[in-house]
Amino acid sequence: MAPTTEFVEGILDADQISYGTAEREQRAADWGTDDADAVTPDVVVWPESTADIAAVLTAANEHGVPVTPYAAGTSLEGNAVPVERGITLDLSEMDAVLDVRPDDLQVDVQPGIFGDDLNEAVADYGLFVPSLPASSDISTIGGMIANDASGTKTVKYGEVADWVLELEVVLPTGELITVGSKAAKTSAGYNLKELVIGSEGTLGVVTRATIELTGRPEQIRGGRAIFDDLGSATAAVADAVQSGVDVAKIELIDAFSAEVSNAFLDTDLPDSPMVFLEFHANHSVEKEIEFCRAVFEANDVARFEIADDDTEMRALWEARRELAEAFEPYDPDRSPLTPGDITVPISSYPEIIDYAKQLEAEKGIPVACFGHAGDGNVHYFIMVEPDDPESVATGEEISERLVERAIELGGTATGEHGVGLGKRDYLTMEYDDAGLESMRAIKRALDPNNVLNPGKILPEE
Repeated sequence: MAPTTEFVEGILDADQISYGTAEREQRAADWGTDDADAVTPDVVVWPESTADIAAVLTAANEHGVPVTPYAAGTSLEGNAVPVERGITLDLSEMDAVLDVRPDDLQVDVQPGIFGDDLNEAVADYGLFVPSLPASSDISTIGGMIANDASGTKTVKYGEVADWVLELEVVLPTGELITVGSKAAKTSAGYNLKELVIGSEGTLGVVTRATIELTGRPEQIRGGRAIFDDLGSATAAVADAVQSGVDVAKIELIDAFSAEVSNAFLDTDLPDSPMVFLEFHANHSVEKEIEFCRAVFEANDVARFEIADDDTEMRALWEARRELAEAFEPYDPDRSPLTPGDITVPISSYPEIIDYAKQLEAEKGIPVACFGHAGDGNVHYFIMVEPDDPESVATGEEISERLVERAIELGGTATGEHGVGLGKRDYLTMEYDDAGLESMRAIKRALDPNNVLNPGKILPEE
């Protein structure tokens, strides 16, 4: 008999608990999970404080009941959905800004706050968190920390993790710890903060995050560069990064992606490979733009266009932000597999894009390539016929070969989406047995009863 979850009724108020079918089924899936594989939790609970979380985890650990942290459900690899029933711990009610300290360039927040809401809260101070992903209007800070997220501005500002100073964390046993420091740096002991970041809620639940802030740039300019062939576009990206062009965003869109955008987002992009650009500076932004133009001209750019005003620039980035939503309706006979998320060293960026297009031609299945080119991140959609098992199998083969090639080039199976369920097997390619066993040892030490988000990240032994 499965362990009961009724003990939550002695911990939380009735309005913090739901056994309702709709609430439970909603948290059995996220953006990247096939509903056919969904496991519905027994109960959904909404903690409102660190004490609530500690009490639930203490009791769940004692009863051997699995607990799956959840917030916005925007992850793409099944990171926040249960593989066993138990409790879904929905953190969306813990969404407060706790303290803003502009003199220290810091803010304390709860994990359920959306990224855009955080930046809005500190905007009056002329500050922001620059590293948030493009989905920060619908994804939470806790989820970003759990997945070690990054986004369009990583090439200049780094990952979300680079802006996390201190975390308050409830361990799977219910114990409360603080990791990191509010100081700009620390070398005191093991770096447990970095261990929690990217652990996808398998080692602890973040209840407070201290995030570093920075001033908003006075000058922001953006535009696009259009190329006659994809090889010139990827070479220009690598050259710009290697040459030290101070660019805040540098995003690739291949010709197929531009075609999809035009068809379903009512854009007027040329059906050519493009690189979208944005520059941030407090002075002399035009010099950086001209530097980038010169680098791109050396790589046979056909047109290099800078937006005339903010409205034009916002429209440009809106098209890029909404691109991923356009592939599903594009072809009634084809659907995209889960978005690829490989990352390679910048010198190998042209090679991995070229390899994707080689596989496209070899297998006869469209492979759309786009994403955060400046940090070597490739997002790809493999467009398969979902009702044709052979087409799906071929698409999965393409994806696996791309991941294998990325790792061979010194890269990774996942740059920002995390491992979750979808990338577990790829960790055996990326790490040796001793590395994986070290991870398992850490999991066993912090979660001896394997109650917190079981079945994620680590492949089956």
